[in-house]
Amino acid sequence: MIAEVLKVFNKLDAKDFRMLTGIEIGMKYFEWVPIEELNKYTKLPFDKLEYRLKKLLRDKLVVRTTQPYEGFQIYFEGYDALALNAFVKRKSICAIGDEIGVGKESVVFEAIRQPELAIGELLPVIIKFHREGRTSFKQIKRVREHLGEREHFSWIYAARLAAQREYDIMCKLYPQVSVPKPLDQNRNAIVMELAKGSLLSKTKLVDPECYLDEILKQVKITYSLGVIHADLSEYNIFVSEDGVQLIDWPQYVTPDHPHADEILERDVSNILTHFFRKYDIKRDLEKVLEEIRSGEKIGSDSVENGSRGFEEEDSKEGEFEAEEFEAEEFEVEEFKAEEFEAEEFETEESEKSTSKKET
Repeated sequence: MIAEVLKVFNKLDAKDFRMLTGIEIGMKYFEWVPIEELNKYTKLPFDKLEYRLKKLLRDKLVVRTTQPYEGFQIYFEGYDALALNAFVKRKSICAIGDEIGVGKESVVFEAIRQPELAIGELLPVIIKFHREGRTSFKQIKRVREHLGEREHFSWIYAARLAAQREYDIMCKLYPQVSVPKPLDQNRNAIVMELAKGSLLSKTKLVDPECYLDEILKQVKITYSLGVIHADLSEYNIFVSEDGVQLIDWPQYVTPDHPHADEILERDVSNILTHFFRKYDIKRDLEKVLEEIRSGEKIGSDSVENGSRGFEEEDSKEGEFEAEEFEAEEFEVEEFKAEEFEAEEFETEESEKSTSKKET
């Protein structure tokens, strides 16, 4: 849990982060990273190495095994700490607040960052921590094409790939498509602007037809850029008086995907079904799909700023007042965590994988 990370974050120093990074890198080659490998990476004597490992174990940032040899794995909390350290060093965030969303494969926290040039009010943002691979590697591989044909991968590799994939596609789409502005990405986490308004699933729209037109317009623009969301529904669309924003992009596919037509149809069908069930608005699925693929204008005029109303049915999810935000501030050691990211070691020769089998 992130709460556990926050309790110990300010107590971690540069050597602790280097230890965590050493285990992170070692997990690319070993299921359990031998203490001898950590000694090679950290250059710490074994007595100091063991002391540091006991501290990380006590803080639940790593886990240990003794069979068939003594080895270590970084835990999600340890990986989160490395990402947070990088974000703070890069001034992407200055404090973190409450959990505002959780799913099977991610958890979202609100945070704040300093304004540019340190002028103005603190800016509200969110941090999305990916959790792919925590429950079932095989299941993740079946539904995540970015893992390709890889037979061996760690959960941290799966989570990092998902975060990197989502961040990259959001950067490609923004600002042509209405998505929260992506700000930074490190390991399994993404910093982005806070989505405006509230979830479509929890909102009663005063002019639902106009919002439906706007959602379909965003789907059409996305498709014209060579992207299909692949997981679109009322649960990952935010609505506000300013319009709509589409969130949750790690499963996106391109139109050349072998099942692209089916995936696009499912996305659009989810939206049309929601508006039919909730507002009795009926649209012909085939006609809408044809309009999306052809680039023709969909429906009536799109939502204009402040021109449409809505009522939130549940909690005011998505609203955020920076001045009322109780956040935990960070102090970070003078340690450039980003210099030790695992992705920088991907070009190394693969002979270490052989040592894994021998060990």
